[in-house]
Amino acid sequence: MREFSRSEYWGDKISGKFTHSTRHCIFRTTTIRTLVLQRFIVSLALAIGTGLLIILTSFQSSAIFVTSSSSPLKPHPLPPTLTKWQDNTNSGDYFSQVNPTQVGYLVWSQFPVRVYVERPEAINSKQAEQWVNTVLQAVQEWSVYLPLAIAQQPKEADITIVRKTPPLQTSPNSKRPRARSAQTTYELYVSKNNLLSHRFTMLLSPSQTGQYLLAATRHELGHALGIWGHSPLPTDALYFSQVRNSPSISPRDVNTLKRVYEQPTSLGWPQS
Repeated sequence: MREFSRSEYWGDKISGKFTHSTRHCIFRTTTIRTLVLQRFIVSLALAIGTGLLIILTSFQSSAIFVTSSSSPLKPHPLPPTLTKWQDNTNSGDYFSQVNPTQVGYLVWSQFPVRVYVERPEAINSKQAEQWVNTVLQAVQEWSVYLPLAIAQQPKEADITIVRKTPPLQTSPNSKRPRARSAQTTYELYVSKNNLLSHRFTMLLSPSQTGQYLLAATRHELGHALGIWGHSPLPTDALYFSQVRNSPSISPRDVNTLKRVYEQPTSLGWPQS
């Protein structure tokens, strides 16, 4: 089995953008006010690299609006699965490594969260079945802590998972772009019932198979469920680098998720 050293990239990039959603709504200036159009935005994208937990990077060649929502910034009630969670090991958490966004913490307030797994077409049916089953295993693991459901159509999904090579990672400290094993991005929109909402897209590299695919999916789902940062310990699923023996979801991962869901957010609240 291949051993991953500390000098190798997990390769995931977690980033966000504020977009219009033609499927759900048209933004109105009375609901979300545009404050600043910036050429470079460093607060929304994170890339993971050697010797660093988080590298803030800037968006290039794309104009993104930094906005202020008229929805309140307050916490939602904890979902029952997290309310019941108790860590008898007192393992602690890594909440200090989790980054709030321009709308607060990326928590879900309506359950179950719907996950769509796109069946690959570029491989044979047996391989495609194995890929889907591995991804679904990671979904099942996280569903113990947050209610998740499998969406049958992409338009129904809150989180969409696709077998696709992520764009190359560029870094100001490296002359050559690096390949990534995964990429997770989100976008914000206002839903039909006037709630500020979000949805995620996960790209998983075709090079990831078996236990490495399971680890990558588990890791990226942690981001999509609200852990917008990384753990410094290799025993956590959200550790910043890929390791030989991929850890399961740890008590620290769940403790961190619970703390995230206790935080204020604009997501899930009505626009006034």
